[in-house]
Amino acid sequence: MRETFKVISPIDNHVYVELERHNDKDIENAVQNAVNAQASWKNTPLADRISIVKKFAEAIQNDSERISEELCWQMGRPIRYAPGEVRGTIERTLGMVDLAESALADIAVAEKPGFTRFIKREPLGVVFVVPAWNYPYLIAVNSIVPALLAGNAVILRHSAQTPLVAERFADAFKKAGLPQHLFQVLHLSHKDTARVIRDHRVQFVAFTGSVQGGYDIKKVAQERFIGVGLELGGKDPAYVCEDTPFDFTVENLVDGAFFNSGQSCCGIERIYVHHAVYQKFVEAFVDLTKKYKLNNPMKEETTIGPMAKQSGADFLKKQIREAIEAGAEALIKPSLFPETELGNNYCAPQVLVNVDHSMSFMIDESFGPAVGIMSVESDAEAIRLMNDSPYGLTASIWTDSEDRALTIGDQIDTGTWFMNRCDYLDPYLAWVGVKDSGHGCTLSRVGFEQLTRPKSYHLRVKI
Repeated sequence: MRETFKVISPIDNHVYVELERHNDKDIENAVQNAVNAQASWKNTPLADRISIVKKFAEAIQNDSERISEELCWQMGRPIRYAPGEVRGTIERTLGMVDLAESALADIAVAEKPGFTRFIKREPLGVVFVVPAWNYPYLIAVNSIVPALLAGNAVILRHSAQTPLVAERFADAFKKAGLPQHLFQVLHLSHKDTARVIRDHRVQFVAFTGSVQGGYDIKKVAQERFIGVGLELGGKDPAYVCEDTPFDFTVENLVDGAFFNSGQSCCGIERIYVHHAVYQKFVEAFVDLTKKYKLNNPMKEETTIGPMAKQSGADFLKKQIREAIEAGAEALIKPSLFPETELGNNYCAPQVLVNVDHSMSFMIDESFGPAVGIMSVESDAEAIRLMNDSPYGLTASIWTDSEDRALTIGDQIDTGTWFMNRCDYLDPYLAWVGVKDSGHGCTLSRVGFEQLTRPKSYHLRVKI
């Protein structure tokens, strides 16, 4: 009898779906079938691969309504925002399609009489993708689409919180006409996930998740010579300068802190504000936060739904409580959001001031709808505080001066530096972290590099 697992919806804690886990035989069949299918796929013209991937995007678009509802029930995304993930998935897919020809082209070297020399980008073989639940389509597509475009086969092991996402990917690729076994889904335990990573036929693992999860993946992967991409989250800062475009900044930073119930690796978790506009900024930020609607995410008016996991909600509440005990001030009264009584997963948005870096709340990833705001006296102080973190995924500056943004950006330890923007992935730019935010790269031309290997051709054509 097969082992099963249940998806508990954060909306009301009922069992939304129960699925079977795959067993040892399933794993063996999936990996060997992937190897066999990839042998011919790598020789399929890129134009044909591109055509199939475009049809995949169409299939995802056509399934938008079902995808949106399932997202809502599986991880609590408000239904008014869920279609945005579908649009983002299509945007990234088509962006990587646009980049594929140049990213996968042969690399020419200087001409040498009597020789033909170039570097070819070879697919790795079988790519194992292990994405997170918080943006389950967007995170997965970052690796799946370029891997297939590059000529690899893909095995997807999605989070146990969002397993239906994997099924929808499979549906879409089937409708797109992708040859059998080039994309396969496995619902696995942590133990069996490690088994796949250990399999000598698997050549790369793309993981998105917690720092501890990244260490666990890397520990297993170190038993072999296998490529690993790790995207492990962040504690992303924003610096609001005295010349900031004020109303625009407030609106975007509130959204950057609370969208998706703050469950974003690149969401805003700490804000440093120049003292000249600090008080004004805090008041405006709090006023806008109070307008958010916490409730059942299936209701169209809801702007903040439940956190996906009670463990995450409990951790955030503990962080906030400890910060207040250490001297922080909470500016949002719980009575403004009585819908927290809907269940333990529902967390009202919170804004803390009088915070400092001695508090876990300002150092450790919160991954929830809460943000700390500090006043700073200068650019130098803002730079020091932004860099005072074990993470380095994204950071942003809010100013009217591009020169100032570039000067400060060169001093910030981060994978992506924004000016007057936050919490966004551009498919034409590399998505990469430093420090405990991981290593490796997705998106952009650079993202194709970890999914291929260079092969040099050195041909003496004249003897």
